[in-house]
Amino acid sequence: MLRTIFFRVLLVGFFMLFLPDIIQSQAAITDSLNRRIASLNDSRPDQGLIFGHLLKKQTVPNFYTRSDGKYELVWADEFDKAGKPDPAKWSYETGFIRNNESQYYTDRRENARVKKGNLVIEARKERFNNREFTTKTDPNWRFNHEFAEFTSASLTTIGKAEWKYGKIEARAKLPKGAGAWSAIWMLGANFKEVGWAKCGEIDIMENVGFEPLRIYGTVHTAAYNHTQGTEQGKQLEVADPAAAFHVYAIEWTPEKIDFLVDGKVYYTFVNEHKTAAEWAFDQNFHLKINSAVGGDWGGRKGIDDRSFPQKMYIDYVRVYQLKEASK
Repeated sequence: MLRTIFFRVLLVGFFMLFLPDIIQSQAAITDSLNRRIASLNDSRPDQGLIFGHLLKKQTVPNFYTRSDGKYELVWADEFDKAGKPDPAKWSYETGFIRNNESQYYTDRRENARVKKGNLVIEARKERFNNREFTTKTDPNWRFNHEFAEFTSASLTTIGKAEWKYGKIEARAKLPKGAGAWSAIWMLGANFKEVGWAKCGEIDIMENVGFEPLRIYGTVHTAAYNHTQGTEQGKQLEVADPAAAFHVYAIEWTPEKIDFLVDGKVYYTFVNEHKTAAEWAFDQNFHLKINSAVGGDWGGRKGIDDRSFPQKMYIDYVRVYQLKEASK
């Protein structure tokens, strides 16, 4: 009897002595496993979640608080329904659109689709008929190409959703290869009336393939734009944006626009309170997401045909506004 009690006390003492180490070791193993799974999921976004029951997408926060008040979620796309992008939220730009780019934008599933929790925008090397072709002597470059050698997609919320002020963020993994030119950006609602750049443009994120680690955040207005060499913005080096997801965002108020990567502000454009030529951002803006090929900037160092297909992945897009502004 005494021997049994002795062994029981000894056994309890053993567990009490080593239990913290056992718990810590188990936690470390679990944390390491989760980080490894997360890394694999980021590197293979088009193949679905690995052990998805362990790593479900985090619950979408309905609000967050800043020094100027409480912001609430007013619009989002989590890309959780497979197929073509949600037509209630997105429309397509089609054709040769801007910047002398080489791709023809289409509304095909081959170029834009939702798969395994991501919006996939795929730039493809393929010959495609230019539906707006007129003649090879047409002075407008959009109409004088009978064929395109590349296709891709440009999605926009124009006519479906637009916002004035707020936090707009997207978690994305970018395409790679010379010739790639991906962008998450916004354009003023009065674009058709006043034209670019009077309408204002906010480039939440731009990246070109010949500068694979560099992210650009920029604004364009009548006074500040790239055609005059006066655009306002900043660039930031990010750890391999073509291999890992990052969150690209702006926080936009009547006084300033902050540009963020992974929650950290790297540039602020301040309202100088002069005229609309300097600050065109007291109106609604719509959102665009596209993956271009070549063009005035993206094609500056050529197009690497071996890099195709070039894929851009968007995990989510979320828009938050001050409670008062969103009503």
